[in-house]
Amino acid sequence: MALRGLSIAALLLVTFSSACYPSCFATSNGFIQCLTEHIPSELIFTPGSINFTSILVSTSKNSNFLTNTTVKPICIVTVKDASHVQAAVVCGRWNGVRLRVRSGGHDYEGLSYRSARAEVFAVVDLANLHTITVCVATATAWVDSGATIGQLYHAVAKTSPELGFPAGECPTIGVGGHFRGGGIGMMMRQHGLAVDHIVDAKLVDANGEILDRATMGEDLFWAIRGGAGESFGIVLSWKVTLVKVPSTVTMFRVTRTVEQGAVDIVTKWQDVGPTLPWDMNMMVKVQRQQAMFQALYLGRCDAILPTITSRLPELNATRSDCEEMTWLEAMAVIGNGNTNTTALLYRNVGLNSFFKVKSDYVRRAIDKGVWQNIFNSWFSMNTSGWVMLEPHGGVMGTIPTEATPYPHRNGVLYIIQYIVGWSDDGSASAARNWINNFYGFMAPYVTTSPREAYVNFRDLDIGEKTVVVNDVSTFDSCKMWGEKYFGGNFQRLAMVKGKVDPTDYFWNEQSIPPLLFHATR
Repeated sequence: MALRGLSIAALLLVTFSSACYPSCFATSNGFIQCLTEHIPSELIFTPGSINFTSILVSTSKNSNFLTNTTVKPICIVTVKDASHVQAAVVCGRWNGVRLRVRSGGHDYEGLSYRSARAEVFAVVDLANLHTITVCVATATAWVDSGATIGQLYHAVAKTSPELGFPAGECPTIGVGGHFRGGGIGMMMRQHGLAVDHIVDAKLVDANGEILDRATMGEDLFWAIRGGAGESFGIVLSWKVTLVKVPSTVTMFRVTRTVEQGAVDIVTKWQDVGPTLPWDMNMMVKVQRQQAMFQALYLGRCDAILPTITSRLPELNATRSDCEEMTWLEAMAVIGNGNTNTTALLYRNVGLNSFFKVKSDYVRRAIDKGVWQNIFNSWFSMNTSGWVMLEPHGGVMGTIPTEATPYPHRNGVLYIIQYIVGWSDDGSASAARNWINNFYGFMAPYVTTSPREAYVNFRDLDIGEKTVVVNDVSTFDSCKMWGEKYFGGNFQRLAMVKGKVDPTDYFWNEQSIPPLLFHATR
């Protein structure tokens, strides 16, 4: 798609090889002027615009980054078609203004719409790019990055109740942000991650050109499917394969207190959860002095209840704990707590509070004594948050580590998501101390060398890009946190970055650094 009146080739005659453009000669006025020449002015919002703040906070979920001290963009471009994205990239490079990309606003560190350091940047907001086209005959769909996974679920199921898609639990997550890091969810034990089902994509690269799988090449296509995809360009849309779902599925929720044996049940669940039938996923939420077991089974209750009672008798599950429904209703229950499927279409609901998140992976079951300490000490504090334990196993253990950038496959029992929230700045210190100290306490019981983490549960505490040469981050300075997210895949990601964006235009505090060939000699 060509830019109206703007020659990409002509603009890129400028030599960017020095890579110092963002800090050396960023020109915000020239950037805004360039945008207005190629994008309708009503889609461009600067801090002087009446609606700038409302647009900035429209899909932002973490109130930590909506303060007066937050480093905000010089403008937000609410693009409506691919040419607008191309114009933003080319104008940005021409004027030395880097771009950050927001699809759903769920970035836990807010890096899709704010900077952790003083810099001149703009935000490309993809919320207006939300078209979803489902093809039942081929069981595929094209979905724009600005659509939410709830909208994707709804579009697929309403087109064909026999089809579904394996992705996350929160329906307001943007597709672009979810796919950037892998996309774990309640059907991953049966069908794998969301990115395991991506078969094509359309991306605007650092030259402002639109590429698909055939033109971008397999290395770049591999990288954008879970490898911090915003590091390589702006993905406009994705083609995904859909999966068969039964007409009736079963939701299962049981809560047990410490007095009811929660410690014993969670201890045993660590080995049971990852080895249940692949079409069963039982996750655990631990909060205060209790554990809630929530499961999705792709079938009827009577078919799975005997397995639950035999494998985890301590749970004392009965048929009354089951609720049968459609797959789409189950996605609504998981995301919003009820079977109102229309609510899956709403994008501005959910988290809008102060919170902090961290993550870990467990490959060896944690002893009962440790769980007793966790329940009786860490979750008895007034400032305590909660943890979500999501099992792997099933098909996840059969997919090679290098198949996609997401490396946490074979041998993983479950992922831990630590979450703590607070209502105002007055309680922030105590809440942050709780999650940081608890995370420190857990170090001996989770993976090491590296201590693995999930990139979609972004956490700047594990490291960020601070060492730069000519404003290009170095590979070695990023290995500490990069290998926690991507393991041995991190180097390949950096090599791809070095080929497609050697000047590190698509930059944030935890984007992939370019590994340049001359740096390896």
